[in-house]
Amino acid sequence: MFEEVLIVSHVEPIERVVDLLDPTANIILNMSVEEALARVGTGQPHAVRAIDGQFALVHRNGKQIRMARSIGRPLRYFIAKKAEGPMLVTADRIDAIAAFLEKEGLIDQFHPSYTRMVPAHYVTELALVGCPDPNPTTTRFFTPKRNKWSTDLDEIGLHYMTVLQKEINHWLDTLNAKEPIGVFFSGGIDSGSLLVLLHHSLMARGESPQRLKAFTLSIHEEGADLLQAKEFLQRVNMEYLLEVIKVTPAEINIADAIQTIEDYKPLDVQAAAATLALCRSIRKRYPSWRYLIDGDGGDENLKDYPIEENPELTVRSVLNNLMLYQEGWGVDAIKHSLTYSGGQSRGHVRTYAPATTLGFRGFSPYALPNVIEVAEGIPFIELTDWDHSRLYALKGEIIRRGIRQLTAIDIPIFEKRRFQEGVATTGTFETLFPNDPSIYRQIFHDIWSQDVAENSLRGAV
Repeated sequence: MFEEVLIVSHVEPIERVVDLLDPTANIILNMSVEEALARVGTGQPHAVRAIDGQFALVHRNGKQIRMARSIGRPLRYFIAKKAEGPMLVTADRIDAIAAFLEKEGLIDQFHPSYTRMVPAHYVTELALVGCPDPNPTTTRFFTPKRNKWSTDLDEIGLHYMTVLQKEINHWLDTLNAKEPIGVFFSGGIDSGSLLVLLHHSLMARGESPQRLKAFTLSIHEEGADLLQAKEFLQRVNMEYLLEVIKVTPAEINIADAIQTIEDYKPLDVQAAAATLALCRSIRKRYPSWRYLIDGDGGDENLKDYPIEENPELTVRSVLNNLMLYQEGWGVDAIKHSLTYSGGQSRGHVRTYAPATTLGFRGFSPYALPNVIEVAEGIPFIELTDWDHSRLYALKGEIIRRGIRQLTAIDIPIFEKRRFQEGVATTGTFETLFPNDPSIYRQIFHDIWSQDVAENSLRGAV
């Protein structure tokens, strides 16, 4: 965290930038944080694209502010008005911005919807020039070429998993060789592929694979994921890595999840509630545990979501739009949210926030640009001919073939299931998670209404 105060001259406004981001939370794999920050400062797309890793960066040059992030880290900002000049506050959370403004006596200017999210894969540029502040500009720094691979699934799978394993190895290079690593593990394609590649990498590096734990969440050992996880590990001969995290229904709390992720989209809240329960249990069991890795982004990369469940989508919109699942409809679209961004760029907080608030360092290699770039090069239309069932089957086939070529392990492929659905029986799930989206919105509204009221009361006192 750093704070800058710059006085340009006696006739110019005082400008202030307060960066509340934790710089140690960046996972930059191929250069120093300082070099990455300098690259953002250039505003040049090719310079920022060269940054490999999971990052949120804010660069200042006089009145000019440039910000950039990958999917793996949120980056919010808020401009406060002061007589001396505008003040920019950046953070990964809305409540961090609110707390700072309260301390500064500026909470009366705040509302959660006034904060802005820097969209992933863009350099966002703004100038602190006083009233009226100009709108920021956004310049895309990541534009992967689509449909560039052949239709050979063995070739695609090998390339995809090779790049994923390279990123995993780069990450392992940043860790102490004895540091334990936890995998959010359901036995599904994404977590299963990560675990097998991690195990393979550790063996190749001469490091102990026993530093791995496959953490599987289950309510009363009733969840379908637990049975799936056990079968997966048995079939790849890694049963010794499993650690079951058992929780009660009372430990799945949607209000806590909404407050943690500061969002109200039902599927993201549900996933966050399960992740929060998992992280709390791991923290209670292992007070000093630091590193967690997850498969978030794997579904988005290979477009493996049930299109039929979303009336706004068609198979043509999914396959014709660049990174639709990662970025939503894009920064120039009417439906783009300035407060939240779109797609996984918004939804990744369901994974990031629960882990971060409980003191973990999370890593999501499937969400890295280098991995996404391979996925976007897959000729989905040619391989599926717009057929839903062929599209849904494609992910498992690509990853299975790639893993087999890299590790000689033939991983099992199970039917897709959302994380929150796999931790409990159907009846328990329906009890825990309301189906009405308005309930989630109302809880979000109530949380912030109470916070704003309390802040106003403290200011009056």
